[in-house]
Amino acid sequence: MIDVKHEISAVSRTVGSRTLEAGTARVVTIRRTYDAPLEDVWDACTSADRLPRWFLPVTGDLVEGGRYQFEGNAGGTVTGCDKPNGFTATWEYGGEVSWIEVRFTAEGDERTEFRLEHIAHVEDERWTQFGPGAVGVGWDLGLMGLGMHLASGEPVDRASAGEWSESDEGKEFSRLSSEAWYEASVASGTPEPEARAAADRTTAFYTGA
Repeated sequence: MIDVKHEISAVSRTVGSRTLEAGTARVVTIRRTYDAPLEDVWDACTSADRLPRWFLPVTGDLVEGGRYQFEGNAGGTVTGCDKPNGFTATWEYGGEVSWIEVRFTAEGDERTEFRLEHIAHVEDERWTQFGPGAVGVGWDLGLMGLGMHLASGEPVDRASAGEWSESDEGKEFSRLSSEAWYEASVASGTPEPEARAAADRTTAFYTGA
C-alpha cells in the first residue's frame, strides 16, 4: 500500500514563466526533500545504472554535451553539469523541444532537496491541451519512484509499477496530482475555467475517466 495523500503532499509545485530569446516560456517547478545524502541523490539521478531502478532505462552519454534517450520516452542533450549540485538538458519528445534544469541542495548531512524546472514554449501543444499537468503528473510519479528507491536502495519493479498505475490507488494518485497542478496553475494567474478544462483532460488521460 502507498500513502497517496502523503506522496502528493510531500511535493511542492509552482507554475510560472520565463523570457527566452525565442519568446515567453512556461515553467513548471517541482520540489521534494529526501532523507538521503546529496551525493546519493546526485548518483541516483545521473547514473545510467541507477536511473532504471526508479525511472526508465537510458542509453547514451550522460555527460555535458552528450546525447541521451530514455526508453519509450524523451531524449535530448545534456547542456550543463555541475556535480553534485545539478544539471541541465533539453527534453525532446513528440517532435517538440523543452528544457529541464535540476538542482540538488543539501539540507544537512542526510537530507537533500530535489528541485526540477521544466521549461516549455507557450506554443507547446501539450501545454495548451493539458496545462502544467502535461509534464507535472509524470514528474510526480517519477519523484515518488525516486523516494521509494532512495528509502530502500532497491529497484522499483516496473511491472508492478505499471499495474499499480492502473489500480484504483494509482488512479487516485494521478487524480490528486492533476488537481494539485490545477491549483498551482490558478495560483499562477491562469483563468480558472481554462485551468479546470486542462486539468480535467489531464485526469482523463491518466485515469480513463
